[in-house]
Amino acid sequence: MEITTQEVEKVAKLARLEITPAEKEAFAKQLSEILTHVEKLKQYDTTGVEPTATVLGQVNVFRADVVRPSLPVDRALANAPEREGDGFSVPKILEER
Repeated sequence: MEITTQEVEKVAKLARLEITPAEKEAFAKQLSEILTHVEKLKQYDTTGVEPTATVLGQVNVFRADVVRPSLPVDRALANAPEREGDGFSVPKILEER
């Protein structure tokens, strides 16, 4: 499948990315190659093959949650530039678009 530079421009605009003409050409070529490869993969019959997230058969490798005491509020906020009650204060920053 062939991706044009115009399509790359459209996607970049939607993503609010600024790209150079050289990048447009490179991305168009790379995306075309990726989609061509995906088209090749569609020729294989995957009926009955379960989707997998990993081929290694790993299961949850996270450690068990252990309840531990939290930091005291005074210690947690010791380096905060400004405090507001039991939290810290962040200046409001608004941008015009």
